[in-house]
Amino acid sequence: MIKFDHVFFSYDREHYVVEDLSFSIGKGESVGLIGANGAGKSTIMKLLLGLLSGQGEILVEGIPVEKKNLPQIRRKLGFVLQDSDNQMFMPTVYEDMIFGPRNYGLSKEEADKKVDEVLGRLGLLELKHRYNHKISGGEKRMAAIATILAMEPDAILMDEPSTALDPVNRRTVINTINSLAQTKLIASHDLDMILDTCQRVILLAHGKIVADGDAKTILQDRALLEANRMELPFCLQGWHGGK
Repeated sequence: MIKFDHVFFSYDREHYVVEDLSFSIGKGESVGLIGANGAGKSTIMKLLLGLLSGQGEILVEGIPVEKKNLPQIRRKLGFVLQDSDNQMFMPTVYEDMIFGPRNYGLSKEEADKKVDEVLGRLGLLELKHRYNHKISGGEKRMAAIATILAMEPDAILMDEPSTALDPVNRRTVINTINSLAQTKLIASHDLDMILDTCQRVILLAHGKIVADGDAKTILQDRALLEANRMELPFCLQGWHGGK
């Protein structure tokens, strides 16, 4: 589904933010992208969406991420921003959800059907005609996910999806993420959420992959995490089997 092949990127042409990065993500995988601040997580997302251009090759379902292919690439990738206020820009949830499908050529009737289908699947029909400025942060985060799903992407990229959520809304967002069949790439400092939603983890430091493998194995490795300026997930901090 997604492939990075010897990718390099630098903002200042002197220090690489992403250096010789190679990995692939299969269709339907749920992968956590973790690392301390400055590790390169957000840059990877921007490179994948074609918002930045580096050296090396990036493929989405075999299609090179190049300027001429960006409309096709961006129909395959849905991006849930860290701040839902930057994503939900129409007055109501319905108007936000219908915007993408209508711009992709669906009739109003087809787009309406898609909106109801997605909201119904996520148990969010009560949000349909709510005003974005009158719903909670958790509701807005779920509405942002629904807005992306209405465009039927093959893969969903999420940047810190649990930021600033209370425990109830955080659990609802986790359950929503786990209900999605799409390929998912989730960048987060919330390692408990990554443990709950991802089967695989890619650990980054200074733009390089330090570890790539089973989420439970990596997230239980105290020495590995602490060496890369992170701590065990809270749910494991009382567990003394960590290395």
